[in-house]
Amino acid sequence: MLRFGFAGANAERGWARDAHFPALAALPEIAIAAVSARTQEIADLAAETFGADQAYADSCEMARDPAVDVVAVTVKVPEHRAIVLAALEAGKHVYCEWPLARDLAEAEELAAAARQAGTHVAIGLQGANALAVRHAAKLVREGAIGRPLSLRVVSSTAGWGAVAPPHYAYLQDRRNGATLATIAGGHTLAMVEAVVGAYAEVTARNSILRDRVTIAGTGEEVARTCANHMLIHGRHASGCVSSVEITAGEHLPLRFELRGSEGTLEIRGQHPGGYQCGALTVTTSADAEPQPASSLAGLEGAAINVGQLHADFARDIREGTRTVPDFDVALRLTRLLDAIDMASAEGRTIALADGE
Repeated sequence: MLRFGFAGANAERGWARDAHFPALAALPEIAIAAVSARTQEIADLAAETFGADQAYADSCEMARDPAVDVVAVTVKVPEHRAIVLAALEAGKHVYCEWPLARDLAEAEELAAAARQAGTHVAIGLQGANALAVRHAAKLVREGAIGRPLSLRVVSSTAGWGAVAPPHYAYLQDRRNGATLATIAGGHTLAMVEAVVGAYAEVTARNSILRDRVTIAGTGEEVARTCANHMLIHGRHASGCVSSVEITAGEHLPLRFELRGSEGTLEIRGQHPGGYQCGALTVTTSADAEPQPASSLAGLEGAAINVGQLHADFARDIREGTRTVPDFDVALRLTRLLDAIDMASAEGRTIALADGE
């Protein structure tokens, strides 16, 4: 039994409530030992609701609790660094939500700390780890559609539209590291690289199509300083070329259409929060090995892929394997997003060195 401590537990709202805690109901090998929140009152209610033994108003203190084996960091991105470092210094395994950090410097620091600690770490790229995406990557590796030639992706989210709830106002400020580019963009690019391989070069156009956002229930308007539309053209080390559009403020089906020299492959999904938040389906133009069924029964929506990542991470810890996306994957993705920012700002193609 692995004993988890959740930083950022809230019984009334939030990603942990909507995705993590429902997922854990399907994983009897994981127990909730502790929760933390920004106030003791919120933490106490979360502990009562989710069945935790301990409740903390200080997430770093929770991370040092000897009754906790794994610290899950589900707080806002600016708060990740302190909790992750406290957990690693205490010798804990760490599951941290994506984005890992506010910027590249912080991502480098946390990835280095994880390597030094030697414990198991996972980054919350549950979409790239989804059964469907792993299956698609396996089919491509095994030549089911021949050599990958071109990929077209349209990935949307209902977020970053004209109106935002008060607790999402901070997502409009790029300094907080939680933006359309890092969240919807990061998840989408992780899926792309999982299937057709690492980017070798990118060109991009990141645009702020709506620079003012109304806060729901208040009428207040805040400035948006992050892009709410992205166009990325790339060439991959495999030779495949790709076109990725990331759109905000709308709920559209995921379009992931890969053309190979001997057939086509598609990934389909539809969730207002983005492709990573729901069920995904792989289809091919020719006969191929069928998509495996999940062993996690009864999960819906956001819990589906989060549950799979928790199950894989728990198995890695028990068996000593390292199969899930880790902080080095997060670091590479952060560098890719920085390259895309540079390509857009400077209007040029950016080459990416192998392994960056």
